[in-house]
Amino acid sequence: MSIIELGEVRDESASVPSVRRPRAVGRPLRSAAVLMLALLVLGGATPTPQRTVYVVPASRTSTAYLAADGVFVVDAPRPGEDRFLSAYAQPSPTDAGVRRRWQASLARTGDYVDVRVERGLVLAMAVTAPNRVFQTTAFDGATGQQRWQHPGAPQPTVDGGLLLTDVRAEEAGTISRVDPDTGRLLWSVPVPSTASPSYRLTEGRIEEFVLLQPTGEVQVYDATTGRLLRSADTLPGNRAAFQRVQVVDDLLLLVPPGSTRLVSFGLADLAPRWTVEVPLVSHVLDCGGLLCAVPQVGGLQVLDPDTGVVRWSEPGQDILADVRYGHLLMAVPGRGYEVRDAATGQARTSLGEWSLMPVLGAGDSLVGVRQGDDGRLVVAELDLVAGRTRIVDVLSGIAGSCQASLPVLLCQRLDGTTALWRLTR
Repeated sequence: MSIIELGEVRDESASVPSVRRPRAVGRPLRSAAVLMLALLVLGGATPTPQRTVYVVPASRTSTAYLAADGVFVVDAPRPGEDRFLSAYAQPSPTDAGVRRRWQASLARTGDYVDVRVERGLVLAMAVTAPNRVFQTTAFDGATGQQRWQHPGAPQPTVDGGLLLTDVRAEEAGTISRVDPDTGRLLWSVPVPSTASPSYRLTEGRIEEFVLLQPTGEVQVYDATTGRLLRSADTLPGNRAAFQRVQVVDDLLLLVPPGSTRLVSFGLADLAPRWTVEVPLVSHVLDCGGLLCAVPQVGGLQVLDPDTGVVRWSEPGQDILADVRYGHLLMAVPGRGYEVRDAATGQARTSLGEWSLMPVLGAGDSLVGVRQGDDGRLVVAELDLVAGRTRIVDVLSGIAGSCQASLPVLLCQRLDGTTALWRLTR
C-alpha cells in the first residue's frame, strides 16, 4: 500500500524581516495581470514536493533493516513459533506498494543485530546467548536459500572475499577467510582473548589486519591469504602490561601501558615514527589527513600524522560525531552540533540541536532528526561543507527506529507499523 503526501521542504536559515511595499495606485488591471503571470511562473518553477509512503509488512516486535535495493524484516523470537527473515524489494516511485521477494527460516533463538548485502548474499548477524558470540548466516540474495552459517562477524576484503571475525572475551577466537559462494573456510588465524583486531582499509574493505599478542608482539597479516607479513616486539620489558593497537591509514598507533602516550609506527615496516604525550586515549581516527585522538574524558586532540605534533586541541565534553571532507561535526553540550575546520579547529557554523539518524553507507548524506513544535518529526540533511541544514521531510506519527539513505527513509510509526518514505520533487 502506498500513499502520496504533499510535504514541506526548505533550507533552514536566519529569518528575513518582511518589507512593506508601497500600495499600488491607479493601475489595478495591470497589477492583477502581473500578479497572475508571476504566480504562473513561480508555480511552474517550483513544483510541490511529494512523498510516497509505503507500509512494510512487519509486526510491532519485528526489526526492519534498510538496504540499497530493499528492506529486510527479522521476526522477534516467540516461544514455540517459527521465525523468519523476509526480503522486500524497495519500490520505485511508480509502484503501488512493497513486494516480498522471499522469506527464509531463522533459528528461534538469538538476537539479530544487523542484516547487510555483500556479493549477492544477504548476511544476517546474530548474537547468541549466554556467551554473546557472533554468528553469521548467509542467504542467496535472489532466492533466500540458506548458503552457509559460521561463527563471527563478516567484513569484506579488497579482492571480493569475506573475513569472519570471531573474537571472544574469555577464550581464544579466530579471524577466518570464507568463500562467499560456498561457505568453505579457506584459512584461520587464532586471536588471543585479550586482542582486539585492527584493520587497514582500502575504500572500506580490508587489505590487512593487525593483532597484538599478549607478549607485546605486533603481527600484520594479509587479508587475502592469511599470511603473516611482518611482526615487531613492542614490549621489551614488562610482558604482562596491557596495551592497545589501532591502524589509521599507513600508521600503526599503539597506546602503551598507562595510557599516557601515543606511539606511532609505519605499518609497512613497523619502524618507530614518533611518540607524543596524549593521556587517556580512547581511539584515533583519520580527520581529513590529520589524526584525531579522542580522550576517554571527552574533548579532542588533533595531531600531524608525520610528526605527532599537536596542531590544536579542544578540552571539555565536546564529542566528535563525524568527519567529512576536512570538516568535523562536533556535539557541543547545550548548543547542539557545530561544524569546525579540521586543520585549525576554527568553528565555521552552528547547525543546532539534532539527533543523528543511522545511514546506510559511509557515502550517504548525514541526516538529523528533531521533534518539531507541533509534535512532528523534522528530518534534515546536515551539509558540513556548506555549513547548513536542509529539511527534507516533516513526518507525523513517528515512534523512532529510523534509518536513512536519502531520498529514502525507513521508520517505525506510533501505530506499530513500519513505513518507507521516498522523497520526490
